[in-house]
Amino acid sequence: MLMPKRVKYRKVQRGRLTGKATRGNTISQGEFGLVAMEPAWIKSNQIEAARIALTRYTKRGGQVFIKIFPDKPITQKPAETRMGSGKGSPEYWVAVVKPGRVIFEIAGIEETQAREALRLAMHKLPVKCKIVGKEEVQG
Repeated sequence: MLMPKRVKYRKVQRGRLTGKATRGNTISQGEFGLVAMEPAWIKSNQIEAARIALTRYTKRGGQVFIKIFPDKPITQKPAETRMGSGKGSPEYWVAVVKPGRVIFEIAGIEETQAREALRLAMHKLPVKCKIVGKEEVQG
């Protein structure tokens, strides 16, 4: 699963998911892409599940580009722990995704196959998405 090799701070604050994506909102490498329609945190294992669905359907043909990276640690306190006594330890990593962000890109395969592969990957993600071509996306 994806995670940073090292980070400056071990624990970060939660932040807010307001506004639209200003970066990563165009298709740069592939021909078709999966664009998020709502804000969310996407876990590293969800990204991996979607990637496996994509590559399995295409029978490892074409190229898949993952345009998001989980660099935010999410902490959790142990079960049945009393309130207080500090912040919990990092449990998993998430990528912060805002509306308009391109999550996956795919290149090197025909359109019907690419759209079906992206549809299968879409079902593995916790956000509503749409499949767009290179010329359809708004930059």
